[in-house]
Amino acid sequence: MIKLGIIEDDVMIRTSLVDYFKSEAGFEVLLAAGSVEAFMLDWEDQLYFDIILSDIGLPGASGIEGVSLIKKRAPKCQIMMLSVYNDTGRIFQALCAGASGYVSKQTAFVKIKEALNSIYNGGAFMSPDIAKKITDYFNPAYSSKIQDPLTGREQQVLHAIEEGLTNKVIAERLNISLETVKTHVKKIYQKLEVNNRLDIVRGKYR
Repeated sequence: MIKLGIIEDDVMIRTSLVDYFKSEAGFEVLLAAGSVEAFMLDWEDQLYFDIILSDIGLPGASGIEGVSLIKKRAPKCQIMMLSVYNDTGRIFQALCAGASGYVSKQTAFVKIKEALNSIYNGGAFMSPDIAKKITDYFNPAYSSKIQDPLTGREQQVLHAIEEGLTNKVIAERLNISLETVKTHVKKIYQKLEVNNRLDIVRGKYR
């Protein structure tokens, strides 16, 4: 069960998201608010969120500022950014602040659900152009000092992860099974000593 929080100032969008995820199996909406300040104020101590879906452009504190506040209170909570902005700069800032992914407000709810499930299962969800921007910023070449070098296939999977591809797309690209991809990803995590895909994209294993 994914315990979900929603921060969205547009009442119609917020209501639609709450109604949708309340009706979806595997999700529980614990709290929804129209601003970061209101969300933090209503966040009771007993509430534990797996993921918070937050708009970037909000009244008061921005969604980017909200990422830092949420991470300070609940370091393990994942944050998915939701925005009308197609501005890679804003999205980049949010991801660098600690967000786990980004979806457009034009994205179908079923696709948002897929993105949230991906994050919950240890993935990171973002478009390839955003993934490339982050990868370029942090220098994509992995360290030659890794004591347990990656195999050729693991390097292929690593590069696909850096492009922001999902396990399913990687499997299709490399013509291997989804389970094989998951095995490679697990081994890559172990060898690079990271916890998730976003750590790889950010270059935290270097």
